[in-house]
Amino acid sequence: MPKVTKSGKVKTDDLPSTLQRSDKKAQETYARTLDSAEEQYGDGERAHRTAYSALKHTHEKVGDHWEQKDSNGPSDEQAEGGRGTAKETAGGVDANASKEHLYEVAKKLEIPKRSTMSKKELVDAIQKANDRETRKARN
Repeated sequence: MPKVTKSGKVKTDDLPSTLQRSDKKAQETYARTLDSAEEQYGDGERAHRTAYSALKHTHEKVGDHWEQKDSNGPSDEQAEGGRGTAKETAGGVDANASKEHLYEVAKKLEIPKRSTMSKKELVDAIQKANDRETRKARN
């Protein structure tokens, strides 16, 4: 089922909850890419992965929603390598961002002991905090 109407408006009620809480650009990026991917691949996991991949190039997950990144580009090693890559995804965390940026996201999410964490530890902690915030928002 298309996520964008014929007039170009996003059907926000049909979007995942994290996108319903995100800005219009995030919603449009995901919805338009999903519609296009479903035309090409059919309604299924591949179409949704394609839509999330496009979203992760322009946005990062912060808590229970998506925020626009300072600069576009792949968010982790999986996104850099494309479909044939067997790397783990960072779940929407911009793992390619600077440690300073990750620290600021961790600060926003009130992650304890963030000042002593390595870049990888910050990515993991942000991913866990995002999952927690998303679960809370659903309840």
